[in-house]
Amino acid sequence: MEDDTKPLLVPVGGDESNYGIMNIQFNPEDFKCKRFMIWNTMMGTSILSIPWGIKQAGFTSGIILILLMGILTLYCCYRVVKSRKMIPLIDTSNWEFPDVCKYYFGSFGQWSSLLFSMVSLIGAMVVYWVLMSNFLFNTGKFIYNFVHDINVTDIVPGTNGSNKVICPSAASGHPPQNRSVMFSSGNDTGFELFEEWWNKSKTVPFYLIAVLLPLLNLKSPSFFAKFNVLGTVSVVYLVFLVTVKAAHLGIHLEYNWFTENDFFVPEFRILFPQLTGVLTLAFFIHNCVITLLQNNRNQENNVRDLSIAYFLVGLTYLYVGVIIFASFPSPPLSKECIEQNFLDNFPSDDIMSFVARIFLLFQMMTVYPLLGYLARVQLLRQFFGNAYPSVFHVLVLNVAIVGAGVAMARFYPNIGGIIRYSGATCGLAFVFVYPSLIYVISQHRAGQLTWPALVIHIFIILLGLANLIAQFLL
Repeated sequence: MEDDTKPLLVPVGGDESNYGIMNIQFNPEDFKCKRFMIWNTMMGTSILSIPWGIKQAGFTSGIILILLMGILTLYCCYRVVKSRKMIPLIDTSNWEFPDVCKYYFGSFGQWSSLLFSMVSLIGAMVVYWVLMSNFLFNTGKFIYNFVHDINVTDIVPGTNGSNKVICPSAASGHPPQNRSVMFSSGNDTGFELFEEWWNKSKTVPFYLIAVLLPLLNLKSPSFFAKFNVLGTVSVVYLVFLVTVKAAHLGIHLEYNWFTENDFFVPEFRILFPQLTGVLTLAFFIHNCVITLLQNNRNQENNVRDLSIAYFLVGLTYLYVGVIIFASFPSPPLSKECIEQNFLDNFPSDDIMSFVARIFLLFQMMTVYPLLGYLARVQLLRQFFGNAYPSVFHVLVLNVAIVGAGVAMARFYPNIGGIIRYSGATCGLAFVFVYPSLIYVISQHRAGQLTWPALVIHIFIILLGLANLIAQFLL
């Protein structure tokens, strides 16, 4: 019972009435290995879009961008970790990064950090809803076909054989709906009725409301924090799935540096900012890194542990992205067929993909209430001084959040787009602007600012701004 008394969220500044932008899944004291803890926190839904991002950027430039974005976000995260120690004459040992922003930028820093934090949270919850709708749809379709002994073939291009790969968006250029043909005998009417009521965008996103909306209204979702290990299991299983699929499919690469053909994309493409937008969120941990490291027994090892964690995360992204892209069967399919969620390139009756979707669906259904809880704590406490002012306030907020997820799943179920927009937006503040500005201001006040340091950090800020603008131009 002692575990139940541990706080789900770690208070900022030592004041339990002031919850800032914090770790959403666990108390740092629950983890002994900080490197693994950071890896476990940073790895998220972005991993499903990395192969698509590499396709958008080009194979060679995709690899280079993953390495460069990893290094850049690591440096900015290092600046976040060091930001507290640059404040003189004040005990900042219990401060979080929003406290540092408030110190340097006043109320603007406080409110802007809240705004960008909400963008990252709501963006993550929208992505979760789109993915949960996807996974629930494919899981339900697999179970129905298996129970009724129905052989169904999707009306989409694909390879033959036991390791089938499909191109769902080939016909229409956007995520497909229930387009399939039944080849075996059975109840045709029942199958058509199932197809009508079990639709990826028109019905399934609404079914999730009955389960998740009540969970969002719980005063404390600490029970769901116990399932944090599912995130690790899901990522490990995805790596295993990618390895097995690649072993069966083989490697399919052709190097065309600037020109494309029917089956391959150039090594360098002008759409590369779409990958940088995804990577900004993929490497995003800046809003809670101080919380994750503050209980480290050996504080002098923080930078080392952070660097190793980033290396492991980057290695995981590189492995999954490169292997999926390289093993994608071209020909007969074009590399352009790689989906924003690479699991969509495997049919719903694929056993390994079915298991992956089950893992991810259950994991996301346990993390989703935690994300909602953090959004509620940050927003309602800021406006009403209470994280649970009334059932009505909480219900209105949760209905708005769920409504955003349902609307996106219904009309814009593109997780790569959602991830890159939200990642570039919140990353502009927490990754590029605030860490660089705080460093420049602190060095200027100490009389230690040099021209090279000023130019480098202004360049980092401009990169973040260009990253955001490019998302809306490409």
